[in-house]
Order: sequence, then structure tokens, then C-alpha cells
Amino acid sequence: MAKKAGGRLISSAGLVNYYDSEDRRAVHISPYAVLTAAVVCGVAIFVLNMIAF
Repeated sequence: MAKKAGGRLISSAGLVNYYDSEDRRAVHISPYAVLTAAVVCGVAIFVLNMIAF
């Protein structure tokens, strides 16, 4: 059997290198902001459904 070159997983497909790089110009969103936006959207949809029916 032939040996596999390197120790990387084939399924990673370069994502490790992508996430390891830090770009100062990139937009950074905190996890708390994402959770807050999701909760606000959920509450708004709930309220609008209550008003509509």
C-alpha cells in the first residue's frame, strides 16, 4: 500500500488554513451579537404572528 503524503485530513479541504489566518480588514461579529439578533428576530416573528391572527 502506498503511504499518504502528509498528516492532513483530506476532508478539511484547506479550511484549517483559512481559519488560521487573521485578516485585520475583515468584518468581525461577536457571537453575542449573532445570538441577540436571532432572539430579536424570533420575538418579532412571534409578535407579528400573534397580531396577524
